[in-house]
Amino acid sequence: MKIIRKYILSNFTSIFISMFMPLFVIATVIFLIKLATYTAVIQLSIAEMTKLYIFVLPEILFYTLPITFFISATLTLLRLSNENELIVLFSLGIKPSFIIKTLFKPAMILTTLLIFDFFILFPHAKVLSHNFVSYKKSEAKFNLAANEFGNSFGDWLLYLGTKESDNLYGNVFLFNKKNKEEILISAKKAELVNDAGILRLKLTKGEGYSYSKEKFSQINFDSMTINNTIKTDLTRYNKPLDYWISVQDAKYKRNRFITNTLLSLFPIISLFIIASIGIVQERHQKSNVYAYLFIGTLIYYALTLKLQDYIAYYAIPTISFGWLISTYILYRYKILRKF
Repeated sequence: MKIIRKYILSNFTSIFISMFMPLFVIATVIFLIKLATYTAVIQLSIAEMTKLYIFVLPEILFYTLPITFFISATLTLLRLSNENELIVLFSLGIKPSFIIKTLFKPAMILTTLLIFDFFILFPHAKVLSHNFVSYKKSEAKFNLAANEFGNSFGDWLLYLGTKESDNLYGNVFLFNKKNKEEILISAKKAELVNDAGILRLKLTKGEGYSYSKEKFSQINFDSMTINNTIKTDLTRYNKPLDYWISVQDAKYKRNRFITNTLLSLFPIISLFIIASIGIVQERHQKSNVYAYLFIGTLIYYALTLKLQDYIAYYAIPTISFGWLISTYILYRYKILRKF
């Protein structure tokens, strides 16, 4: 039995890898196109694009792994059926339940990984991605252009004469008008420094003038720093459970939780329909397998997306047990009565 189980799993593994790679690449391209839209609003380096891609990687894996398992497990049984290997096993007294038990272990492992992915990794990656994009959008508000009017730095109007390198400028003038005082600062050099969300304009070798009706003052300085805090809409949480139970975006999180839970359970509750579709006797049935795969996937995903709008969290047990019972009935009708 161990040899037979190992042989079935080796066939499954080879097909799983061959199916997973193209689906993963397609999903990656789709998400990269989505990430590329951020460049219309913020400037991203290759390293920052890579960081954003890592943030969406758990989501990519979550949407590719369940469908990959469903397709590869079915095609594994189809291959063994077309080569008459399953027929030989059934002739030797091995029951179809052996096939179900063989696929149960990888299905259980995948379901566990998917639950860990969406419940633990997904909130962390989602928050990091949201905060990173929010931070970059706020930072983009302070993109400074040399030799142009209209630059601002907090409450200061800013003019930059020349740009000597990234974030380093020459011949800088700052002007700030308060209720009863006007301040003008000039400097030979200015460096824009981003320190954990605090933008600092470090001025070198300049003069400062303050004017009001009561007094006029002047200072000379070798170095001066002006701070300006970036205002960002950051999301914070201590534990994954805090993310899921928080009232912020409650409806989105509810729908995401229901959908992700049902997709995580999809591999383990689809074993009966996998056997029903994959185990065949005649070669002409092969042409219908891909249609059955598409219809089965479409029905499950449609139920997942639709019922949650009407019965909320009750969609999880309703769809799970309903799918398990209906596919078992199909399994008894198509497989058990024949083998």
